[in-house]
Amino acid sequence: MMIANAPIEQMPRDELNELQFERLKKQLKWALDKSFFYRQKYRNADVDLADVKSLTDIRKLPFTRPTELRSIDSLDILTLPLSGILRFNYMQEASGELTRLYSRGDVAKNIEMLTRALVASGINNASIVGLQGDLSDSRFLDLQYALEVIGAMVVPLGTDYRHWLRLMEIVGMDTLISTPQLVMQLIIQLQATGKNIVDYPITKVLCLNLTAIQNPLQQHIHDRMKTKVYNLYAPPELGFAGMLYQCDKHVGHHVQEDNFLAEVIAFNSDEPVCDETHMGELVITTLTAEAMPLIRYRTGQAVSRMKDKCECGRTFLRVGTPFSYV
Repeated sequence: MMIANAPIEQMPRDELNELQFERLKKQLKWALDKSFFYRQKYRNADVDLADVKSLTDIRKLPFTRPTELRSIDSLDILTLPLSGILRFNYMQEASGELTRLYSRGDVAKNIEMLTRALVASGINNASIVGLQGDLSDSRFLDLQYALEVIGAMVVPLGTDYRHWLRLMEIVGMDTLISTPQLVMQLIIQLQATGKNIVDYPITKVLCLNLTAIQNPLQQHIHDRMKTKVYNLYAPPELGFAGMLYQCDKHVGHHVQEDNFLAEVIAFNSDEPVCDETHMGELVITTLTAEAMPLIRYRTGQAVSRMKDKCECGRTFLRVGTPFSYV
């Protein structure tokens, strides 16, 4: 069983809750003191952070919604001067444009979280990984750095199908990291040249899902490639890909709880869902973000809590999704 950071990923539950609360208090104060957006939001909601005396007291704070993030200038939520920003990321998605900025600490944490996720899927220093996507996107750049931290060989495939076809012939990649849409394009382009992707040595695919935790295309990818398929949830509002990850047991998704506080809230409501048999909306609060914290961000994703302990030994909360593709 491979675990990248056992002291954190297998931390006893009481210690993890204590760590989360200490980080939550610091994150809330940081957002209130440094972010114009949250200072105004809390003032309008008449919020007193002194009332947050436990993790469950976060329910006293207002939600942050995707529409809010898309209606404000990114600098309004920023907590640092531009001199403290290490990376700028502009994303143009089907849902619109979004800009995310990152401090040095943010980038380091993103890479650490992705390192855990990649190791959980079985990637190691002997792996040869094709990274299919645009490296001007910070999410793909973090993936490259995390792969290099592990010591895996990285093959940047880019977005040009001619490069894909050539590199598929000259490098025996065992892993592919990509969006489901680009994986399907690769399958189709190989087929157009009379080749079948199943004849290549790829044994696992990590899908970077930009709009949902899972994508229906994954079942088709699994059936066509005869591979294991793992999820990396990477919505533009978060700006990174490592918040949720799957271990090789493939039962639910682990939440990186040292960096995020996860809630499950009833749809169209502010009531928590505690029954693991019931679905609700995943709500996320960053605990360690420096440049652009998110407090009680409603993701729109349907999940349920999974309270039984994972056989992999990780103690992080797991969430299940309504559908299981593969």
